[in-house]
Amino acid sequence: MPRIKVNGSELHYEDTGGGGEVILFSHGLLWNTSLFAPQVAALRGRYRCISYDHRGQGQSADGEGPEIGMDLLTEDAVALLRALNVERAHVCGLSMGGFVGMRLAARHPEVVRSLILCDTAADAEPAENLPTYRRLNFVARWIGLRLVTPRVMPILFGRTALTDPGRSGDRAAWMRQLNRNRRSIWRAVNGVLHRRAVVDELPRIRAPTLVIVGEEDVATVPARAARIAEAIPNAELVQIPAAGHSSTVEAPEAVNAAIAGFLARLP
Repeated sequence: MPRIKVNGSELHYEDTGGGGEVILFSHGLLWNTSLFAPQVAALRGRYRCISYDHRGQGQSADGEGPEIGMDLLTEDAVALLRALNVERAHVCGLSMGGFVGMRLAARHPEVVRSLILCDTAADAEPAENLPTYRRLNFVARWIGLRLVTPRVMPILFGRTALTDPGRSGDRAAWMRQLNRNRRSIWRAVNGVLHRRAVVDELPRIRAPTLVIVGEEDVATVPARAARIAEAIPNAELVQIPAAGHSSTVEAPEAVNAAIAGFLARLP
């Protein structure tokens, strides 16, 4: 799999190629490019789809220091687009990838053709979440992800996906994905927990924007998605039934339809 040197790191990326407009997919915490596999499969016939692993996650190089901050990841995304000779892209980010997408659209509008935000938030991590998340991160760092995966699953997935008898295979695959994270993931977790709010930057975003949220999302609840859509001029909001914080894999058909329809309506 290809890796490219950008911004002082090496990032793993996957590129479908082709001459269509580019969609850049930016994944959420504890995931990798596979978070958008259903979207790439659905859209690659019309668009050049580029997905990548953030530094410190997936197959990209490890990070350094006590945390991998959102500002650094935003500059990574800019550097990746430039290295791949992409002038402008439709940027699709989920959760942490959405943190990056909002910063990218507000601070580097010249590279963002449109913005698709999935299951994300513009405010800082709520204070009431921090003690639990820090404990889980401590265990993951020193012992490994396997002990915390059962606690993380209800955060990342909605009740429908977690209780549907017909989706036991999906749940097993998602648990394997979580368990494959290396212990150094703690740096990426810290970057998410310590991120600053970007609510005041949202009105500067001029790219056409679609905000998607799973109706069962408990990590970034639908009300937080609605606040993003209200703050970004002319943004659209779509709620996905029977999906939680990982809507792209929980309800891929509905997410694919929302994205395809949004892109088709762009001038």
